Parts: sequence; structure tokens; C-alpha cells
Amino acid sequence: MNRIFALSAGTLLLCQVAVAQQKMVADKIAAIVGDKIILRSDIEGEMVNLSRNNADGSLPPNAPCMIMEQIISQKVMVMQAERDSLPVSESDVDGQIENRIRYFQDVYGSPEKMKEVTGYSIYQLKERFRQPIREGLLAKAMQDKITSSVKVTPSEVKKYFDAIPKDSLQYYESELEIGQIVIQPKATKEMDQYAIDRLLEFKKQVQEKTSDFGRLAILYSEDPGAKENKGVYILNRNDKQWDADFLAASFRLKENEISSPIKSQFGYHLIQCIKRQGDNITVQHILLKPNVTRSDLAEATKLLDSVRTVILNGKMTFSEAVVKYSTLQTAKFDGGMLQNRMNGTSYITIDQLDEPSERDIVLLLDTLKPGGISKPMPFVDDQPNGRNGVRLVYLKTRTQPHRENMNDDYARIQQRTLQLKQQDARDKWLREKIPTYYIHVDDEFRNCTHISQWMGGIAKQ
Repeated sequence: MNRIFALSAGTLLLCQVAVAQQKMVADKIAAIVGDKIILRSDIEGEMVNLSRNNADGSLPPNAPCMIMEQIISQKVMVMQAERDSLPVSESDVDGQIENRIRYFQDVYGSPEKMKEVTGYSIYQLKERFRQPIREGLLAKAMQDKITSSVKVTPSEVKKYFDAIPKDSLQYYESELEIGQIVIQPKATKEMDQYAIDRLLEFKKQVQEKTSDFGRLAILYSEDPGAKENKGVYILNRNDKQWDADFLAASFRLKENEISSPIKSQFGYHLIQCIKRQGDNITVQHILLKPNVTRSDLAEATKLLDSVRTVILNGKMTFSEAVVKYSTLQTAKFDGGMLQNRMNGTSYITIDQLDEPSERDIVLLLDTLKPGGISKPMPFVDDQPNGRNGVRLVYLKTRTQPHRENMNDDYARIQQRTLQLKQQDARDKWLREKIPTYYIHVDDEFRNCTHISQWMGGIAKQ
């Protein structure tokens, strides 16, 4: 088996929707693992998802076997994790659920569109997500326990590399490590007050019936969705996806009441309560973001120019400067380094710098040598109605195009060697553990390679 996987709730829902749309759902029980059942529709759904992820829509010939083996493996790991009382907190489950809800809202554009496409409300999705997400976290905890002690030695790494045919070694394009120190100035008190005063004027117009709240939202709100939904959202009291101040202010309102201007991390809001029903509330809002002035940006430029000088003179490292000066929330986690969105590393190729805010970086690269830092440059981030800021760009390293070798790529080769050894540990664990559980598999899957081995082990018990 290539890997053990934990079915994500996002994958689960996409599979269910796709299967329903293609009328592939079947209620036949395909396998029983302990007290858990696997439906034929689970297999069909995963096949639809696997096909969707392949550019040509094709499936490997052993797709049903591969998927069934993976699901059985996960179920066993979940049950063993429960047996071993491995810790998975409800807060972790809740956090994953909120991430999934946010993902689907981004995919479909709004809660209403999401319900129209999937057939489920946010509350229903949360209930459907809870069990698969909990099982996914338990399976991961069990995998981590199995592989935590697995290590590889340099001789094992060399042995793995030497076994790769020379004509099969990977070829790498030039890769770069790029960092940035970003300052996005906060608006002045005067600009804050200007936004507040505008919202108070909007509130007066609505109360005096000289203007309509929805029309004002379409014309003036800086919420990207306002042009389509007039700023209307359905909130649940327990939703963590919303800004806490915005959510709290919304639930303080009575029906038809309009708030005073409320500050959130996004700006200032004017909120009107349209309807309340238990833990749900329908609101309409107008968002205004206080403007950052040219003088604010000039001050940020001056500061970063002095920071650049300090770094180049060796009085402070780039990493230290990121911690001290960068205003990006992500800087504390990534050290100011741009991340490869494909593999999560800091090594990226030029063609991966495809966000609008990264185009200026591409133009800079020919002027920077490894270790070089650009002069302060203005930019606009990639958020809707992007914020203005100033940044320094740091080119940490640049590799030359090359065929994979032990000198330049040891860390990658070591990681692959480790992954294979971890997989061997998981496979060995499964061969030993699966016979201790009750497993029944439909005849259709009994000849699958690993299932056949597992069932043989069970028969010997």
C-alpha cells in the first residue's frame, strides 16, 4: 500500500454530492470492521473523487481495492486509538469542522448557495462532519504513535538513493527561498473616525427611511460579497469562522435593530438584525475599512529602509527583523519565508509565484543575489479589497537546475527514505493488528492483495 489515509470531511461531502448527482449511491454493506460498517456508496464516492483529481478523469485498475484497503486500515486505526485512549479533544474536532465549513463557503460563495448545491444547511454539515473528522484525527494519532520511533541513518539514505536507476533521478528546476518583512500600517484615529461618521450617517438615513440598508450595502460596503447578497448573512452563535467582535455585536441586537459602528479585524461594521431564531440570526451589514494615508506608507518605508541597513550591516539577522517588525500574522509561523503551496516547504520555483502580490517579486529576482535584500517597495496584498503595505524582499538561496544528487538534495532523499520506512512500520502493524479485530469483507474485495493477506491472517487465529 502506498499510504494510509484519513478520509477528510471535505472529501466525504464532495463524494456524497458527486455520487448523488451521478446516481451512484448504493446502500449495500461492502465490509464490516468491528462495530463499523463500510458501504458500497463509500467506495463509489471515493472513486468519483479520485477520478475528479486526475486531469484525464482516469482511475487506476485497482482503484476499488486500493480504496477499500485504505478505509479498512483507517477503521482499524480508529478503533485501536479508542482502545488505547489516544487524546483527541473536542476543541480539535470543532476547529477542523469550522475549517471545512469555511472551505465550502469559499467554494460555493455563500451559505445559501452551499445549501442549494449540497442540500445541507451549515448546522447539518457540522453534524455530518463531526464523526468522520473525529475518526480522521484518531487515525492520525494512531499513525503518529506507530511511526514516532522510526528513524533513518545516513547509510539507509545512501542505500535508498543508490538503488534508484540513474535515468530515473528527478530533475529540479532552479528553486528559491524568498523571505519578506511586511509592514501594513494601521489607519490613523482621524481615518477611523471618518469611517465611523460615514456609518452613523448611513444609520440615520435608514432610520429616517431616506435610504435602504441593502442599497447602501451594494453602493458602499467593502465586503466583497455585498454586491451579490446585499451584506446579508446567517450566523450561528457557535460559529468560530466569524470575527468574535462582529458575532457578539450581532447577537446583542433585537430584530430590526441597527447597531452603532462595530470595530472588527476587518474594519468598521454597521449591523442590522433581520431575524432571530434560536442560536441562528440573520443580519445585514455594511463594512468600511479606514484608509491608510500616504504619510503612513511613507513612515513605513522609512522604517524598513533603516531595518534593511541594520540587516546588511550584520547587526540583526533577517529572522530577528521579521519577529520584531513584520505585521503579518503568519510571520510568527513561517519566519517571513514564502511557502510552497504544493508541499509546504520554503523552496519555490519562479512559476509558483503566481499571486498578484507576488508579481513584483518576480521582477526583483534578477537584481538580487543570494543573501541580498531589496529596498522597501509598496505592494497590495491578495485579500479582497487588498490592504496597502510596504515590504523588504530577501533572497535567501537560489539553486541551479540539476539532476537529483546526495549533495544538493540530501534532505529530500532522507525524507523519502523515512516515509518508506514509516510505511513499512504501518504495514507491519496492520498485519499484526488486523487479525485481532472482527472483519467481514464482501466477496468482491476478498481477492484484493492486502485484504487477502489480512483475511489469511485472521483465518489462522
